Amino acid sequence: MFHWNKIGLVAGGFLLGSYGVKLLGSRDAKKAYTHCTAAVLRMKDEVVKDFTTLKENAEDIAAEAKDLNEQRQREYEAQMIEDAKAILADAEAKGLA
Repeated sequence: MFHWNKIGLVAGGFLLGSYGVKLLGSRDAKKAYTHCTAAVLRMKDEVVKDFTTLKENAEDIAAEAKDLNEQRQREYEAQMIEDAKAILADAEAKGLA
C-alpha cells in the first residue's frame, strides 16, 4: 500500500521551502529587513539615552540621600551633646557633680 498523502506532503513541503528561500532572499524582503534593522537601531539609541538619564537621576538621588543621612547624623550628634550638657547642668545645680 502506497501512501500518496505522505508523498504529496513531502513534495508540498519541498516546494514551500524552495519558494520560502526565494521569498526571504528577494529584493522586497531585503528592503523590509533593512527598515526593521534601522528601526531597531533607532530604538536602541533611545533605550541607551533613557538608561543614561535614569542612571544620572539615580546617582543624584543617591547623593542627596547620602547628604541627608549625614545631616541627620550631625543633628543627632548635636542633640546628644546638648542632652549631655543639660544633664551635667542639672547635676551641677543639684550639687551632685
